[in-house]
Amino acid sequence: MDPSRIREKIGRFRILVIGRANAGKTTILQRVCNTRDNPEIYDGAGKKIDLTVLMASREVRCAPSRCHELTCSQRGLHNIENEMVFKSNPGFIFHDSRGFEAGGASEFEKVKEFIASRSKEQKMTNQLHAIWYCIPMDEASRSFTAGENKFFSQCDTGSIPVIVLFTKFDALYDVEYAKLKKEGRSRKDAKELAPKRAEESFPNGPQLKFLKDVRWPPKCYVCLSNMEKDDGDCKTLIERTAGALDNEVLQQLFVSTQQTNLETCMKYAVER
Repeated sequence: MDPSRIREKIGRFRILVIGRANAGKTTILQRVCNTRDNPEIYDGAGKKIDLTVLMASREVRCAPSRCHELTCSQRGLHNIENEMVFKSNPGFIFHDSRGFEAGGASEFEKVKEFIASRSKEQKMTNQLHAIWYCIPMDEASRSFTAGENKFFSQCDTGSIPVIVLFTKFDALYDVEYAKLKKEGRSRKDAKELAPKRAEESFPNGPQLKFLKDVRWPPKCYVCLSNMEKDDGDCKTLIERTAGALDNEVLQQLFVSTQQTNLETCMKYAVER
């Protein structure tokens, strides 16, 4: 089917993004949509949410003694039903989950319910098409949390593919740099060799071992580094997501919607 007809029939590609605070989610979405701007937010009925009014009203209701514990924006803006859309590429709809440490069991149940309800939608345009699960690799957050363990052990997403995004992967470069220096390498050599060493050692590390042993493993994973920089590359994310989609129509919709990787568009055009 022609991509323009697919977009006319289905509309937009819908992705649920799960991840802890500071996992780099917004940066990745900006990179995918080729922008530095923040997204516009719409409620479940399609009405645009005025963030300035919402923030102001919540600041008034927020008790000063509790503001340091949890900001009003954290409590009020993370409604999983809300839709995030970037002006630079309105072909994507993103739904955001804070990660389960922020809301405990209740947040986990909300995510499960959201996935289940979207799976039952009759219209493909309202269905959830993919899940990006972001796990940061900076030192303070490298291990899997209990919430992440719970998700991959208890959450059956059915036909919706889960792609794990190991974000801030460049933090592992520093780990390998230190090891190389300890082995006697010069600063220059250690800096040059560290990225390759990190990429080569990662497949044998604890993160992938964990994902292989869970009940509901992801369809695939991708390591993302330096996404905050102008030359941050999301090519692998685009390719892995496209490859994880079993539905050919959705695959074509995703590939035609993304604007950052012409090679992927050409590849799938030739294959079809």
